Amino acid sequence: MKVDALLMARPPQLAERAEALAATGVDGLFTFEGPHDVFLPLAIGAGTGCDVYTNVAIAFPRSPMHLAHQSWDLAELSDGRFALGLGTQIKAHIDRRYGSTWTKPVAQMTEWIDALRAIYARWQDGAELAYEGTYTRHTLMTPAFDPGPLASGPPPIWLGALGRKMVELATAKADGMLIHPFTSDRHLRDATLPRIDAGLAAAGRAAADLTLVGQSIVACTSDPSKQADLDLAARWMIGFYGSTPAYVAVLETEGRDGLHPELRRLSREGRWDEMAGLIDDDLLDAVVLRGDPATVAARLQARYGDRADRVALSTPGGIDDDDLAALVTEVRA
Repeated sequence: MKVDALLMARPPQLAERAEALAATGVDGLFTFEGPHDVFLPLAIGAGTGCDVYTNVAIAFPRSPMHLAHQSWDLAELSDGRFALGLGTQIKAHIDRRYGSTWTKPVAQMTEWIDALRAIYARWQDGAELAYEGTYTRHTLMTPAFDPGPLASGPPPIWLGALGRKMVELATAKADGMLIHPFTSDRHLRDATLPRIDAGLAAAGRAAADLTLVGQSIVACTSDPSKQADLDLAARWMIGFYGSTPAYVAVLETEGRDGLHPELRRLSREGRWDEMAGLIDDDLLDAVVLRGDPATVAARLQARYGDRADRVALSTPGGIDDDDLAALVTEVRA
């Protein structure tokens, strides 16, 4: 099971941060759609020799052609070690933050994947570009805009998924699936993994046909005096996710769905700092992998060891590089 870390720093510090993360022994570096561009850091991270991927790039504000060019260049720069991780976000962010259009996310994402594959086929094999869908169309590719084939072949497309319909899409069409970090052992066992298995069976695919990226919120430190601060950051992240209707299913699995209305109210009132106080210790332990590197490694193995090809660590409170290196060593041991 490979272990991947978040590459996030202000642009002038990206090269130094990427090298420091690579030195911990992680297998991959990923970015998310946060305060900085999701693609730029990976152009720098590719130079470390680590695998690199977006986790996730929000698809709908970008045309499939933009995504194709960015992913093609990163695949070439990384010698085939790049994967394009895509996600939908939610309506409020698509409409109001990105100024784009939210329609039917599963149908639209289906077209984005199909359109990307059509563009890739044109560049890699010279196939005619003739994709026409409801939400996007791509029927023109002149030689001036064709980058030509890649020695490594087209980059894989991974899909972030939590709900039943998006999991069905990921298992039917994507090369990989990114399990949402807001999960618990119980929700993974009772909801997510059975959906993955059912989706693969319905699509006539084997487990080996889908790269499975397990994700977890992690509060890991070898210094007990730092644990409370890391736990607080993790409580805040649980509150943030729990305030979003799309993620209520995890709270329901843990018998905490009554939390959602209050978290949602606080988020709408901009009272973000108060949300962490609503997350009790039992819910924290159910969702977050916390403790020293050996303890967290054991929980990662227990949660994902027999299913995930790699794990991506979501560390809202950060993680010291020494602890990250120790965690990687423990997972491999």
